[in-house]
Amino acid sequence: MAVGSFCLVLHGHLPYVLRHGVWPHGEDWLYEAAAETYLPLLSTIDECRFLKGSPRLTIGLTPILLEQLAQEYFKHGFERYLEDRIRRARADQAEFKKRGEAHLAYLAARWQEFYEKLGRQFADLGRDIPKAYAARAAEGAVEVLTSTATHAYTPLLLEDSSVRAQVRAGIASSAAHLGFRPRGMWLPENGYRPSGHWTPPINWGGARIRPGIEHLVADEGVTHFFVEHHLIEQSRSEYQASGDGHWHKVTWDEAPNHPERGWRSVHEPAFVNSDGTAVPRAAALARDPQICEQVWSGACGYPANGAYLEFHKKHGEKRGLRYWKITATGVDLGGKDPYYPDDVSGRVYEHAQHFCRQVKERLWEHRRRTGRHGVVTACFDAELFGHWWSEGPQFLRDVMLTLNADPDVDLVTAQGFLESHPPDKLVSMPAGSWGEGGDHRVWANDKTSWMWEMEYRCEMLFGKLTFSLPWQKRRDLREMLQKAGRELLLLQASDWPFVITRGQAVDYGIKRFTQHVSRFECLTDIAEKLGSDSEYLGKLSEVEQFEVRDADVHDAVFPKIDLAWWNA
Repeated sequence: MAVGSFCLVLHGHLPYVLRHGVWPHGEDWLYEAAAETYLPLLSTIDECRFLKGSPRLTIGLTPILLEQLAQEYFKHGFERYLEDRIRRARADQAEFKKRGEAHLAYLAARWQEFYEKLGRQFADLGRDIPKAYAARAAEGAVEVLTSTATHAYTPLLLEDSSVRAQVRAGIASSAAHLGFRPRGMWLPENGYRPSGHWTPPINWGGARIRPGIEHLVADEGVTHFFVEHHLIEQSRSEYQASGDGHWHKVTWDEAPNHPERGWRSVHEPAFVNSDGTAVPRAAALARDPQICEQVWSGACGYPANGAYLEFHKKHGEKRGLRYWKITATGVDLGGKDPYYPDDVSGRVYEHAQHFCRQVKERLWEHRRRTGRHGVVTACFDAELFGHWWSEGPQFLRDVMLTLNADPDVDLVTAQGFLESHPPDKLVSMPAGSWGEGGDHRVWANDKTSWMWEMEYRCEMLFGKLTFSLPWQKRRDLREMLQKAGRELLLLQASDWPFVITRGQAVDYGIKRFTQHVSRFECLTDIAEKLGSDSEYLGKLSEVEQFEVRDADVHDAVFPKIDLAWWNA
């Protein structure tokens, strides 16, 4: 019998970038992720199965990511991207041969083969990446998570109606593209807030009473989500399940006084309900920080090993290919040595074995402390594997195959673990995220306060218009408000404050946020005029007609907006 389980969770997400620039910020982000992460992960799953393994992977594909991957515009653009990479590899190969650099020419040939293989894989999948993941979910190899529609940072949205709309729109989009409604959800940035008093991050209306995030997602059928470790470690014990199927109230001292029962352990999921009642809402699985550090750490994490491919050094300008290895810590880009693929397989295997031993030890520690079956939950951005860390998919393959062969560890999806080991504890948790400081500071700070002021104004205006305008009776009003609702979802993306706070693509983040705000305001202005004059639609000015077409062309996502999503 296994001592415990291991749940690997990858969070796949990119903001909406189609028709909004290409390089260095824009569509190339999506093409790179598809080529270096989303397709290679599918190959990793298939390779594990070919080698008689039973892969179990939990992966979040955010609704806005699915919306993009499903578009014909993306498919054509991705094929052109692959063709461009193949041409570049051929040109590099010719250049290196001319200069007598045989090893670099060999690496260029490998890149050509890599992109040609991706092209064949994409064609074999019918050019439909979401459908390919759905197929593997149907086979039991993958659990696909949903998320909020545009990865909005829900703890800071002003209105509960906005949170509900983001959740409902996200689930509807996932169901449309996957053919089923996911039961698990990736909360954007692992952001959570409990029930009770809530104060906006800016001076906007003062404190108010709000339901916890677990209630807003559970109301839509979500059964589980993921949190950062400190939320579970700082949780309050509320109720304990008994053998008769009932929940019994315990004191807040239960957790610190009886850790042997699994309270506050990152290795035991718990139901969450922060309103004080004995009603299990969604279950929370906490990220194991010690295990994740093995990969995440910039100082000692596996991807920093000198044998692996260097991400930042590229040959030539714009869209250059990579031919050098990390070499050593502290070596600047000019001092990087050529990459040697033959040095990599052994290093990947070594790191995978070390990782699996660490997982096992964590599970044994939990068993020795509690006598209970625990689960190690390791959460990472999906794009780390393949895009940022070129050898990452090979590492995942070796980890899954190793744990498949280990009788001490069950390799599970999150849903599979919860079905076989239902939580027997109910807790309340503090607010937090997996961002810096474990709180909301990455998304709400002096650099982004102006964004929240604009966002809140948009939320309130949309609420006013959907309440006061007769859109249920007038198709013209309904369609204009649907377009405005799409822009509201897009401007709420957590990506825009994130890149501004981090100083990464700041201009792009400001541009994208303000564009969506501008389009929202234009569309709501037209909706208000329609509401006051039923004949106004035929009188739109040339500029207004252009603005409507511009929004439809650039922001071609969520084609079936339901204004009822905003009903509280």
